[in-house]
Amino acid sequence: MNSPLESATLFQIGPVAITQAIVTTWVIMVVLVVGAYLLTRKLSLHPSKRQVALELLVDSLDTQIRETTGAQPAPYRGFIGTLFMFILVANWSSLIPGVEPPTAKLETDAALALLVFFSVIWFGVRGSGVGGYLRSFAAPNPVMIPLNMLESVTRVFSMFVRLFGNVMSGVFVIGIVASLAGLLVPIPLMALDLLTGLVQAYIFAVLAMVFIAAAVEEGAHAPAAPDPETLSKKKDS
Repeated sequence: MNSPLESATLFQIGPVAITQAIVTTWVIMVVLVVGAYLLTRKLSLHPSKRQVALELLVDSLDTQIRETTGAQPAPYRGFIGTLFMFILVANWSSLIPGVEPPTAKLETDAALALLVFFSVIWFGVRGSGVGGYLRSFAAPNPVMIPLNMLESVTRVFSMFVRLFGNVMSGVFVIGIVASLAGLLVPIPLMALDLLTGLVQAYIFAVLAMVFIAAAVEEGAHAPAAPDPETLSKKKDS
């Protein structure tokens, strides 16, 4: 088994090295896109069992977003749902013989963490404007600006470390047990790996939603910049 800190190059496109993690990631994205198209292309007012299952899944996602943040789920459903599904399928890809999950590689988890980092900025700016989002770093007072900025980076970094550590350790444990005890003994560990992959995808998605909602809420409640006209009137008085 290769080190998680190293990624074996399968082939190169010019100067770009294509690793197994990249190939697996693209395969997962294609599977998710094609699967979403096939499952939703014949929606009806008289739903089939498949449509009922899909609606239940979306309703569960909306309920989770609403209960976690208190916000309306519509603006966040697409990003959070896609994030959860990708991480879940990526984690479970470890059960396919010869496939290492992309989430057991540093570059994939770093990319996911960066997506969350920029999504926090995007939703924060969209919810309260550039000024409101930037003023949120000055809460409760401007002295906290450096610490608030550092917190926005470290909390996303902690998500990256948690996902990488848990998925990578699960892959290593199953690989070691399989090499020592044969193919049948690791089956209970594989079942546990399914559960762990689900939990890690859930935690990552929920934390992303919490960070996004916090940025939107803090921006909305950030004190407005003083109006120059109001200041001049106060000075005159």
